[in-house]
Amino acid sequence: MSDLLQTIRGLSKKTESKIVMVVLDGVGGLPLELNGETELATAKTPNLDALAAQSQLGQVELVGAGITPGSGPGHLSLFGYDPLDYVVGRGALSAVGIGVKLNKGDVAVRGNFATLGAGRIVEDRRAGRPSDGKNAEVVAQLKAAIPEIDGVPVEIYTESEHRFVVVFRAQDGEVLGANIGDVDPQDTGVQPLRAESHDDASVKSAGLVNAFVERAEAALKDDPQINGVLFRGYSDVPHFPSFADVYQLDAACIASYPMYKGLASLVGMQVLEVPGEEDALDGKVQVLRDNWDKHDFFFFHVKKTDSTGEDGDFGAKVKKIELFDALLPGILALKPDVLCIVGDHSTPSKLSSHSWHPVPVLVRSDHGRKDLTARYTEEEAQKGSLGLRRGPDLMPILMANALKLNKYGA
Repeated sequence: MSDLLQTIRGLSKKTESKIVMVVLDGVGGLPLELNGETELATAKTPNLDALAAQSQLGQVELVGAGITPGSGPGHLSLFGYDPLDYVVGRGALSAVGIGVKLNKGDVAVRGNFATLGAGRIVEDRRAGRPSDGKNAEVVAQLKAAIPEIDGVPVEIYTESEHRFVVVFRAQDGEVLGANIGDVDPQDTGVQPLRAESHDDASVKSAGLVNAFVERAEAALKDDPQINGVLFRGYSDVPHFPSFADVYQLDAACIASYPMYKGLASLVGMQVLEVPGEEDALDGKVQVLRDNWDKHDFFFFHVKKTDSTGEDGDFGAKVKKIELFDALLPGILALKPDVLCIVGDHSTPSKLSSHSWHPVPVLVRSDHGRKDLTARYTEEEAQKGSLGLRRGPDLMPILMANALKLNKYGA
């Protein structure tokens, strides 16, 4: 356990106060033109504006200056686990999130279905974001084509849209290493990369990945849209200090997408069942309402602010922010003692990808100092009293505002 978590564990105390952490995935943005407005600043957000006038604002760097976080490290950072100390691949998060049990020695991998053109050039890293139904059809096709590789059982699972999960099952006490380079070049106009092992223990695993890619492309060659696979985020079985043990919190996760449910599960949060699609925020608010008396910490995840940014759709991201703003009163009506609104990383539509830019954070409690901020935007957050913080500092700030930390020292 890191020194920070050890310290917080020694100071944490159980109280009746409640904390809600809303993660607007990828909410940070950029203006399309220099000195223009970001997606947040462009959006009409009367409820967020009113809340900002009552709150403390600041900025958060999830990993460190200039480092672009993945979703896993970004969320770990928000939960107080320094992502430089606690490393987990996307594969394990996705696998656990869909209910797959990983055993010692197994390797889980997160995959994207992709569109490849002539010469295996990546034309679309997400294959047009197919429906979950189409995803399941392709997964069934791959299951039939690739049940095993060199005697190693291969399990393939639907995750969502273009995303799927592969688990290579270790046999007879063997441990498959997970220290492997990505196949996903995270760019278009280039070929997929070849998986390379970064240590001796991962040589066999890299070979399995490369064999899977070749066999998958052969099986999918007649589909003009979904005809390739890209891998990143390899992981073996991860272990984290318990969220409940560190913070003395009974925590619940309200999320639709499997990866975030997996991460919450790995740190010990109870994952609540959410009806409808990823975008059904009203259903998530209802789940929050229905479980309000059962928990004292809620992680409330909003995905589409990230997806629209990744698609490079500035206007669509603005609309997703406005959709959340319209539902914010439903959260406020529950009168959480501490309400935090933050992102796990920035996903500017201008870049169509995650970026290194700090994310704006808002903290509302009865024990915060007054800011001179008027809106929840990147520009206003730069003026806020919380300043620029590292991600792992956020949970102690929320705990303090909820009066859940004892004094340090005499």
